[in-house]
Amino acid sequence: MKFATSPESGYYYVMRSRVVAAKSAPEGHFSDPQFLVLTSLAASPKHGHAMLDDIEQMTGARLGPGTLYGAISRLEQQGWIEPLEAQDRRKPYRLTDAGARAFAAKMKTLQRIVDHGSGRLAPA
Repeated sequence: MKFATSPESGYYYVMRSRVVAAKSAPEGHFSDPQFLVLTSLAASPKHGHAMLDDIEQMTGARLGPGTLYGAISRLEQQGWIEPLEAQDRRKPYRLTDAGARAFAAKMKTLQRIVDHGSGRLAPA
């Protein structure tokens, strides 16, 4: 378990988990920034600034450029995203088939956690 500070809310939890995307895809290690990048790219290819805006709209928090490009680099090394041809100075990325499988597997895992955990909440 890892905690980090946020100026708006004090502390927040940074989740890490291991996911097997598919039998033919490599096993991967996720952290929140990587999952957020996959989530952003699941809708359509995007360049870095568009991902930052999309992630901020989803979460209410803005990733720093170092966090974003570190996540992009790790996902690219895993073969889960790939760069597209540059548009002007912007370099868009898209999910690969392996990345789409990894994203779907992570979503299933998170849904099971939500389903299981929501039954544990005591009524207020």
